[in-house]
Amino acid sequence: MLLNFDHIIKNYNIKSKGVIHIGAHHGNELYPYLKHKIKNVLMFEPQEKAFKHLRFNISQINPSYDARIDIEKTALGNFKGEVEMFVEEANTGMSSSILEPALHTQQYPHITFNKKEKVKIISLDSYLKNHTGSYDFINIDVQGYELNVFKGATKTLKNIKYIISEVNREELYKGCAKVDELDSFLKDFGFSREVTDWEGKTWGDAFYLKG
Repeated sequence: MLLNFDHIIKNYNIKSKGVIHIGAHHGNELYPYLKHKIKNVLMFEPQEKAFKHLRFNISQINPSYDARIDIEKTALGNFKGEVEMFVEEANTGMSSSILEPALHTQQYPHITFNKKEKVKIISLDSYLKNHTGSYDFINIDVQGYELNVFKGATKTLKNIKYIISEVNREELYKGCAKVDELDSFLKDFGFSREVTDWEGKTWGDAFYLKG
């Protein structure tokens, strides 16, 4: 996560009741969530190796308050089934994606996608069903697949107030949504892009706020 979570919370006076973290990897972002005493945290990570790290890290944490932390080993999208992920290990799996790498292989030649992994995929709406009210914040980093996840979360988005999402200027992965496509889709749900960090030049992180 390029954006400073503490700054976002402070600058926008956010008092979140729950965060959905999509693409959790090893769960490093859990610490700032607990620092701000967010009561409900739901984390999704589909990769076998990364999920084992996530589960272990969660087991080592003892929140100082009554927090509910749930983790799920699945990818999110706009359908239910199985997909193959393009997996790399040089970046501990953080660059792995459901989408085939494109410009990414030129921009980061040291990161090679040397295997594939079949993972389960579901929609966020189908997972949450009638429990969307426990969360008002989404943090998503799924390597270009963000728009597909949001298309499977149209009911959930009605209850979401804040989003941190990875965004792309170029096609780092084949068919990945560009930032203007994401802006347009989220605008229909009342969101505007307030902050953008283009540290990756062709990619970055953005904060969306529901007006």
